[in-house]
Parts: sequence; structure tokens; C-alpha cells
Amino acid sequence: MAAGSTYTPIATTTVSGILTTVVTFNSISGSYTDLVLVASGKNGVATENLELQINNDTGANYSRTVLSGNGTSATSSRATGQTKIRLDVTAYWDTTNISNDVIQFLNYSNTTTYKTVLCRANNAGIGTDATVGLWRSTAAIIRLDLYPTIASGDYFAAGSTFTLYGIAAA
Repeated sequence: MAAGSTYTPIATTTVSGILTTVVTFNSISGSYTDLVLVASGKNGVATENLELQINNDTGANYSRTVLSGNGTSATSSRATGQTKIRLDVTAYWDTTNISNDVIQFLNYSNTTTYKTVLCRANNAGIGTDATVGLWRSTAAIIRLDLYPTIASGDYFAAGSTFTLYGIAAA
């Protein structure tokens, strides 16, 4: 077992009263094994999904598979050729309930494999999701951008927090 802390906080962003339509983590060091991003908050205008873009890649290089449940029924969905990874489908961010997303980036600095993203999302008032995303690039992850699904004037609500952790090798 490795000595010291396994989760090392890299950066935290807390949304203030200004309109925040994107949260960015930039210049991410490649010195960890994995990354974990914890996002918690609400949307400012509407009910929207949390979406992720990596390394400012706007190409159709993302795909996802989602298992969702709302306490009554369960569903699954899949999408390929996307310009972002949608991290939730049922447990979306809304203006009333706090949503929580725990997003893992496996082997994020490896330059020989595509990048796998795992997300567990929950919103106690709405439902829960488990998402597996893929970014079809072998580049090391050095930048993460999180968005509410871009709708007319949507933004993250004040008090929403985003914390990025580096995971040390065990």
C-alpha cells in the first residue's frame, strides 16, 4: 500500500453569483495514475445535463452508454459520434434538487490508449445514472471542460462546486 494520501486535491471551483456556463480545469499534470472529478450543484435556468469535453476537442470523438433509473423504471441508452460526453440522462442538473456526479478518468496520461470515463450521477429528486464514456484519442488528458447542456442562457447556479483529484498509484 502506498504511503500518504491516495486522493490529492488538484483544484476546486465554486460558482459564485456570476453566470458560469463552463467550468475548466487546465494544465493538468500527468503525474497521477487516474483522475476523479466530483461535481455537485444545480442549474441556474432549466433542467439540463452535465456534459464533458476533453482537451478542447470539439470533434465527434466521444461516445457513451448510460444505465438510468428513477425509482419506477430503468432504461439504457447509447450514443456515438458526439462532440461531448453527456454524463447524466435521468439524474440531470435542475434548479431545485442538488445533483452529484463522481467522474473517473482511467489511465488519463497514457498516450497509447483511448480514454475511458466512468460517471455515477444522482439527483435524489429525479434519479440516478451510471455512464461509461469514451474519448477516441490517445492524447494525455490535460484539460477538462464541463458544461450544462447548452440551452438558451443556461448556467451553473451559485454554490455549485467542482473538485478535481489526482489518484496516486497504489
